Amino acid sequence: MERRSFMKAGLAGTVGATAALAAPTVARAQSTITWKMTNAYGPNAPFYVVGPGSPTDMAKKLETMSGGRLKIQHFAAGELIPALEGFDAVAAGTVEANAANSYFWSGKVFAAQYFTTVPFGMSFQGHMAWLYHGGGLELWQEVYKPFNLVAFPMNNTGVQMTGWFRKEVTSVDDLKGLRMRIPGLAGKVYGQLGVDARLLPGGEIFPALERGVIDAAEFVGPFQDRRLGLQKAAKFYHTTGWHEPATTGELVIGAAAWEKLPADLKEMVKVASMACVLESLTWSEAVNGEALTELVEKDGVTAKPLPDAVIARLKEATYDTLATESAKDPLTKKVHDSYMGFKKKHDKWAKLSEGAFQSAALGS
Repeated sequence: MERRSFMKAGLAGTVGATAALAAPTVARAQSTITWKMTNAYGPNAPFYVVGPGSPTDMAKKLETMSGGRLKIQHFAAGELIPALEGFDAVAAGTVEANAANSYFWSGKVFAAQYFTTVPFGMSFQGHMAWLYHGGGLELWQEVYKPFNLVAFPMNNTGVQMTGWFRKEVTSVDDLKGLRMRIPGLAGKVYGQLGVDARLLPGGEIFPALERGVIDAAEFVGPFQDRRLGLQKAAKFYHTTGWHEPATTGELVIGAAAWEKLPADLKEMVKVASMACVLESLTWSEAVNGEALTELVEKDGVTAKPLPDAVIARLKEATYDTLATESAKDPLTKKVHDSYMGFKKKHDKWAKLSEGAFQSAALGS
């Protein structure tokens, strides 16, 4: 064989072998992974289902970022499973992911409460700082590991409102016997003051309040609450957001589904969830002011803080409840100590930074 023919044959063989090796790699890189994501909130709910920083927005972001390699089929509450069954569905492998708030699962593991928010706890800045830079996110994974779940923060409302009351709260005595929709730790705290706390999905709040099945209800804040029509069922809107100073939503993923993702897709999920946290918070800040004005000026709502004496009693009950619950379980105590330790350090900075600025700017 001539030298030139030999080189051609060798080159052809090399190219062919390279192509044969490369083909499966390319196929793997472009293969599509499809997840089902359920949701604790109903169809078309802003923030929780649709709109900037929502779960459906995150799904779009991930499909775009991944070039179509990761697709998420989203199902609002009731479309595939009932509203508050997503945690169990992901743990069982029925679906790959769920969007909700971790405090919905505090009945399964009390430590879950801390990753959503803590009454009289940290603001958005402090809470997210703890999650991302203070060990909170790592603890979240530790708490969910026995359930074969992985979790990430996916949105944040900022501070929420105390809620809607058919009668104004003027003293602690007004809380005795009150039937109130309220999730998480705040329900336990209210329980110490005689409140009958109930957990209802968002879609059930208005009819329950309108029919008098409950006497009061907490949901989110002015925009979300007005959209539900809660101002039509109650006229007293207490604004002291003691119970949820920074309400974080969660993306929970089955551990098996998570481990099947290649490293680059895992990083995309982390980045997309962080983007949605910021986008959802800024959207909430953009719409709540106007909505509150409309509630007062157009809907005839009375918006005012709870009395100082009521706040003082709620704060006392909060710390009593946290002490009692954290003493029951070593893992909860570990999370509690981490959160409170971080809060103690952050409070000093917050008081001198945001606190001082707010006092100067708002004159309070």
